[in-house]
Amino acid sequence: MRRVKTCIKIIIAGLFLSGITAFPLETELHLLANLSGAAPEYLHSWINAVYQGVKVSNQVYPFLSYGTDWLAFAHIMLAVLFIGPLRNPVKNIWVIEFGMIACVAILPLAFIMGPIRGIPLFWTLVDCSFGVIGIIPLYISYIGIKKLQQFNSSGL
Repeated sequence: MRRVKTCIKIIIAGLFLSGITAFPLETELHLLANLSGAAPEYLHSWINAVYQGVKVSNQVYPFLSYGTDWLAFAHIMLAVLFIGPLRNPVKNIWVIEFGMIACVAILPLAFIMGPIRGIPLFWTLVDCSFGVIGIIPLYISYIGIKKLQQFNSSGL
């Protein structure tokens, strides 16, 4: 049970951090662009281009960042969703299953929309890593919850 709850807490923390860090996006990108000078040129150029895009968009069309605010909100609400399995893993296993589905669904989204939106392949792979890494604690939780279900149904 401890391992299940630890894995769920990792997912909650990851979703929450993903959410709150989406609000100050321009500031974070400015800092990252300044720090990326030592990175390979393709990475530095990409980060700088993203920063310039966000900066100019915020100056000319600040309402576009409202979409990022909603993205942040969604991540925070998804973190709240995982409190259910943290409190009662067996009853709320469906949330873990939902999370695993979401992790798998990241891949087609990234590989379809990335090229359409002009996202470089290396960044598409970074985006995919969230699903690939995220599914690990979710799957560990899922297996642990299934064992709890078996233990509870055996009447021991």
